[in-house]
This record gives sequence, structure tokens and C-alpha cells, in this order.
Amino acid sequence: MTNPILVTGAAGFVGHAVCERLLARGEAVIGLDNFNSYYEVALKQARAARLEGRPGFEMVRGDVSDPDTVSALVRRHGIRRIVHLAAQAGVRYSLENPFAYEQSNLKGHLAILEAARHAPDFEHLVYASSSSVYGDRPIGGEGFREDEPCTAPVSLYAATKRSCELMSQSYAKLYGFPQSGLRFFTVYGPWGRPDMAYFGFTRKILAGEPIEVFGEGKMARDFTYIDDIVDGVVGVLDRPAARGENRLLNIGDCNPVGLMEMIATLENALGVPAIKQMRPMQPGDVTATYADISAIAALTGYSPKVPLAQGIARFADWYLNTYDRWERPPVAAVA
Repeated sequence: MTNPILVTGAAGFVGHAVCERLLARGEAVIGLDNFNSYYEVALKQARAARLEGRPGFEMVRGDVSDPDTVSALVRRHGIRRIVHLAAQAGVRYSLENPFAYEQSNLKGHLAILEAARHAPDFEHLVYASSSSVYGDRPIGGEGFREDEPCTAPVSLYAATKRSCELMSQSYAKLYGFPQSGLRFFTVYGPWGRPDMAYFGFTRKILAGEPIEVFGEGKMARDFTYIDDIVDGVVGVLDRPAARGENRLLNIGDCNPVGLMEMIATLENALGVPAIKQMRPMQPGDVTATYADISAIAALTGYSPKVPLAQGIARFADWYLNTYDRWERPPVAAVA
């Protein structure tokens, strides 16, 4: 068996799905997660339970922003490949708790970079960035391209993600190890994050409570199903950037969908109409996202396969038959 792959944020939505895919193809995986309480810890524990005990997997409970923890893991296990997905997520939460983003996103990314640069024969760092780095700009006839300037973030979350890209750029040039930053576009699906709009809407629709539709429903998102995201992450991991390169790649569906259409799709999947309350745009939100995926497609053959109606139906089935059967305290949804 080859050296294990370190996956940070392994109890997170994307992290646990990436771990599952890597284990399924026979890789050894070291997962790192601090199980913080940004959203319900029970969901993170349930994801971790799907991984723990499987051959080749070890879950380490620790904080990615602790450089000693990260460097010790890399040294002890001879890590040569890292998929760095741990971060403090959420645009609106960054307005309330900005220092959480400094701790997890900036210090965490730096800890990973330092560990990677000191690792013998290090092969590839793949890390999560975000579509939010593009800022708030109108969609023309084409998707957002990686070579466009990203100089006007509208949230601290976006600013930290762009900062991480720039940190990686400097480390790639200084120390020569290959890096690939993935700009994720609105990932959704079973085992997803409760702070995401589709998840919060589901909770309220089923409870007969009104949902708040921000931006007067005029926003659009490039919704990307979790299995398609994992295809892209693993495909990029297997194709390292050049020595000294920090390669940036969009990973999305390349098909922006209006918020009202997403809500209608969710209503259809649940069989329950939503009570809608229209609200203005909130600080930090962007009007639309739209991924140009030509670069990642050329590199890996990436091609999203799951349309929104099918993906939302799978999420609704998971929510009704798995998640909704858990006993938990009520959690305020973030639209």
C-alpha cells in the first residue's frame, strides 16, 4: 500500500465523501477534524462513523490550525499527498465571528503549507478554495474563469479564501512543491451542511414554517452535486501540478439555477409547498455564481453527471429516511 493521504476536514461534508472514495479504491487515509460546533456535532460524528473501522482509515481529532499537530501527522505517516478541506465555512457567520476565520482558514492553511514544504518527497497539495473569491458580479454569457481578477471579495470568508490562494502561490514559488486550489461552487447533496439554504429550507418546509427567500428570489447558484465534486477532487489529486505551480481550478456544474427554481425543485421532491417570505439581499451575499469548468475538464475529463432535480431528490430521500429520524435539539437554519 502506498503512503496514506491526509484529508483535513474529514468529518465535514466534502471531506467525508472524499475519504469514502479514496478508501473504496484501496488508498490508506488519515482524517483530521476538530469536530467544532459551528453546526450540529452529531452530524459530523455520524459522517465519521461511516469511515471509522474501515481498513486503511484512521481519524485523528485535532485542529488543523495547530502546526505541531499537522507536522507530527505528516512526519509520522510519511504523508506525500494532502487534500486540505478543513475551514470555517459560511459567509454570514463571518460577519459575527471574524476571528474564527483567521484561526481556521488562515492559520490552518499556513500550518498545512509548512508541513508540506518540510515533508520528504512531497507530491501534491490539493486545497479547497471557493467561488466566493470572484466577488459579486453579473453573469454575462459565460462562466467565471480562473484567470479573471479576484480583487473585490464581499465577505471576510471570501477574503480568507483568496488569501489562502495567494499564500499557496508564494509557497509554490519559494519551495517548489505542486499545489492545486479548487474553487468550489455551491456543493449540495446527502450528508450536507445544515447551514446551506437547501438544507434549512427543507427543515422549515417540513415543519410548516415560512422560509426567507433573500435577494427577492433573484439570485442564482451553480449547484454542484457531491458525487460530481468528489470526481473532480480525486481527478485533480491524481494529476499533480508542475513543480513550483499553484494551479487554480473551478469545480462546479456550469449550469446556474435561479433560487426560485431550486425552491420549486425542493417542493416537488418533498411533496410539500413552501411558505415564502421575500427578503432583500443580505450583506456578504453575491447575486450569482457560474463556473467555467473548461480547465478542470481538459485536465481530468471532469463532467458533472447529476442534474439538480435528481440530486435534490436524493437529498430529500436521505433527509426523510436518515437525518430526520435522529433525535436532536432544534438548530436555527441559515438561508
